[in-house]
Amino acid sequence: MKFKILKQDISCSARRGIINTSRGTINTPVFMPVATRGTIRALTFRDIEEIGFEIILSNTYHNYIRPGTGILEKAGGLHSFMNYHKPMLTDSGGFQVFSLSDLCDVLENGVEFKSHLDGSRHFFTPEKVLDIQRVIGSDIMMVLDQCTHYPVDENTAEDAVSRTVRWAEASFNYWKREFNTDKQALFAIVQGSTFPDLRVRCAERLMKFDFPGFAIGGLSVGEPKDLYREMTEITAATLPYDKPRYMMGVGSPMEILFAIMKGVDMFDCVMPTRVARNGTLFTSHGRVNIKAAKHAEDFSPLDENCDCYVCRNFTRAYLRHIFRMGEISALIYNSYHNLFFMKKFLDEIQAGIENDSFMQVFRKWENIYSRE
Repeated sequence: MKFKILKQDISCSARRGIINTSRGTINTPVFMPVATRGTIRALTFRDIEEIGFEIILSNTYHNYIRPGTGILEKAGGLHSFMNYHKPMLTDSGGFQVFSLSDLCDVLENGVEFKSHLDGSRHFFTPEKVLDIQRVIGSDIMMVLDQCTHYPVDENTAEDAVSRTVRWAEASFNYWKREFNTDKQALFAIVQGSTFPDLRVRCAERLMKFDFPGFAIGGLSVGEPKDLYREMTEITAATLPYDKPRYMMGVGSPMEILFAIMKGVDMFDCVMPTRVARNGTLFTSHGRVNIKAAKHAEDFSPLDENCDCYVCRNFTRAYLRHIFRMGEISALIYNSYHNLFFMKKFLDEIQAGIENDSFMQVFRKWENIYSRE
């Protein structure tokens, strides 16, 4: 994997770049749709390629639990198993330590946990999660880390940072020794909750190792927006300029824009598809609740400024009708539209950086989405 910065906006730290992998080129800033279990809910990979996404994300923990590494190995990896051959990033399972904490015990050398499916016991070490990602065939792998809840006391957050750094060092050494590092890149993850000193210290300790990229973890887990923005700015400013910076688990348009303004390059989140399945749609005028009664006789497109299949073919009244009837097509159309919106949103941001007009793009969307 190689990363090249093509342009930085004249007015801020937003930058336009490319990541070259053996499976293709990724233009940044980029949003990655999430195929948690090897599929994107309610959509096909034909949809994803039609929209134009250049990379997706999948989940190490869930693919380990089911279908399992045995099946994936026989299939020739996750790309072959799901017949998708563009770049893929996989998280390490570290977030599941956070989200499934009632099933997990964090130890010094790894994480012991029970399967959320059958209660069977498993143990993740820094090396094992890389072995799983090797079987998956990830183009970009993530180290095992410890994400803390919010709020958390500083001592607990400091312990998590120390553990995250130790695990990152073990991961880096194992990766350099046992992997084809040209084909499978490895990113470290910065933790530290909402404590600025811990964030900086974690980033600086991780930067002693020559990771191809760095992620900002442990945010968008319930902290106030102002703290998210403060930690984003501090962490991004500390990380190396010439390495990609990946904000984990953030999908809100304004928080993506803010992070890009501070120099972040990569994003993923289930939020655009999750809210779509609940009837909330992103448009050029803001969020639309398609369930609302006011759309019952609205025969205009969902978004007249969007040229996706849904907006070109269906009215708000029809989309409301099929959603209220519980039709599967409603989940498909809503998910397709929201991911189409995210792709065009990032395309517009890329063009703004190229033209030194990123702040105009920022203010345009701030005027639309900050009203909500």
